[in-house]
Amino acid sequence: MKNNLFLGLAIISILFSCTTDDTADIIINDYSDNSVTNNTTPGGGTGGTNTGTTIYLTGTFDSDLTLDPINTYILNGPVIMQAGTTLTIPAGMTIKATSGGANIYIAISQGAKILASGTPTEPIVLTSASSSPAAGDWGGLILLGKAPINSVVADATSTSEIASLPYGGTDPTDNSGIVQYLRVEYSGGAADGQSENNGLSFYGVGSGTVVQYVESFEGKDDGFEFFGGTVEVSYLVSINNQDDSIDWTEGFSGKITNAYVKHGADHDKGIEADGYNTDYSNAGAYYSKPTITNVTIDGFDAASGTAVNVRAGTQGLFNNLTISNFSLAFKIDGDAGDNPTGAGVLTNELHVTDITFTNVATKLQNNTPEAFTEANFISGDGNGTATDFATWGAGWSRE
Repeated sequence: MKNNLFLGLAIISILFSCTTDDTADIIINDYSDNSVTNNTTPGGGTGGTNTGTTIYLTGTFDSDLTLDPINTYILNGPVIMQAGTTLTIPAGMTIKATSGGANIYIAISQGAKILASGTPTEPIVLTSASSSPAAGDWGGLILLGKAPINSVVADATSTSEIASLPYGGTDPTDNSGIVQYLRVEYSGGAADGQSENNGLSFYGVGSGTVVQYVESFEGKDDGFEFFGGTVEVSYLVSINNQDDSIDWTEGFSGKITNAYVKHGADHDKGIEADGYNTDYSNAGAYYSKPTITNVTIDGFDAASGTAVNVRAGTQGLFNNLTISNFSLAFKIDGDAGDNPTGAGVLTNELHVTDITFTNVATKLQNNTPEAFTEANFISGDGNGTATDFATWGAGWSRE
């Protein structure tokens, strides 16, 4: 009954539009039967060249959704792909979202997949439909998988901040699809004071997922946030995101390789790293421990705050970094109880190898009960080289 009702509304919309314009706008509230009737003829005739239509997308989809490059797609509500479905977005497509804040987003549920493979010359762009786009105009892209998280016991799941969808599990190699050469712009709409979208959110996403050459541009919250999981991402770009550029929590143990971060004035951290979700629990009894390699973090000026804040017991191995234009490079917060961040420095589970600082007033601030020096935390000071963003970011990203 639900599908028939929505299909009927879509058909009514087509008929009404055709009486006033030669090209119909199609509103699809549920695409689960893959039924779309396109106006394929300019001038209202029958036959001729397909000029495409404008299609408004919102709803929960229980069958595959493949976008057609000839059409124009506008998000005017949440798009949620259910388990067993695949969202396919061809290279070169630009999908716009009405300015609905947190209520406009794309979510790939556990067991669903996204196939979004752009190219360096034909990237996929998810952006605002506003004529004057601004950070927070819409939500963002959300992937939810079945990889481990530490906020619940091993065989349980948690629910996402946005959309309250399940994530987490026992499959570290879980596959949520492919995201390549994709840019998210003007995202980060907030539902309330604590539930906020990011440019790209990774909830329990597994290492079988391919994430390469992705950018979050001018977002209101974080550029990329990892809620646990084991996903291995490479070639990340975070430009002018107003909160943290890269954020992890809930036992994230994946890899980030080649990342370029550039901050504007009054933005928060380049990297904010938590071992677990302190607002919830560490039921899994382990801490985040990703491997971070080839990262450039550029602040606004020498008074622009902290580049990397590690806390709540997080571990992590940082290899080959450059940090410039921050008043503080590394801030380490922790205690002798549930947040043993400093202990990771003493065991070399939290360590930096090869780094170069430019226009940085203070390299390290230790706010833990453990006593250690810069030499305990950093080896190879002055040996870091910048990621070659000018080469790998060319053509598809914007700065």
